[in-house]
Amino acid sequence: MIEKRKSTGNSDIVQKKIHELITQIDEKPDSSENYLKLATFLIKEGSSDQATELLKKAKSLVTHPQDLDYDLAVCYYLQGEFKKALNILNQIPNDDLVLYQKALVFFKIGQKQKALAYALTIKQRDAKTWELIGDIWLSLGEINQAESSYKKIRKEQRTAKVNFMLGITSLTQNRLEAEKYFAKAKAQDPKVFAQEEQKYASALKLITNARKKK
Repeated sequence: MIEKRKSTGNSDIVQKKIHELITQIDEKPDSSENYLKLATFLIKEGSSDQATELLKKAKSLVTHPQDLDYDLAVCYYLQGEFKKALNILNQIPNDDLVLYQKALVFFKIGQKQKALAYALTIKQRDAKTWELIGDIWLSLGEINQAESSYKKIRKEQRTAKVNFMLGITSLTQNRLEAEKYFAKAKAQDPKVFAQEEQKYASALKLITNARKKK
């Protein structure tokens, strides 16, 4: 019963926030900013489909519809509509945000070299950028490059997934260090650790077998 009340409470908070943002839109229906705020909130709540519909409708209402393009591209990406996402992104001038999103899309559709090219073009590289670069290098079989990229992320910014990937990339060279990364990842988020462990089970097995043969 307690859990149910908590859930209901969270739902009420979400609905209240949505109502507030809709009120702001009604007050300035030609302003892009409030549509973007609501779309961002909907995406965070896992409702990218609603965010997409909102932004599509808003494009015919706002003074500067191009302001909505990037967020609409993100929505399409989240829904797996990669071609639509790229079509929009290709119409937007390349800044770091656009380059990052392009890299994500190309990586998702398996065009790894193109994804890497876009990712490495990003000038201001934050933790999520280095993580993406590491993921791309790893998918290309470049373990050392991947490890180097993950290590560019400051320790306090490393998520459970990043620490797990550091474990993967350091396993062949330093098993003790790898085990520390795995332990940290598991302590940070057991669910993410289990997901990544399952995802990379075959790779872990290959690495372990290779070590046994040495």
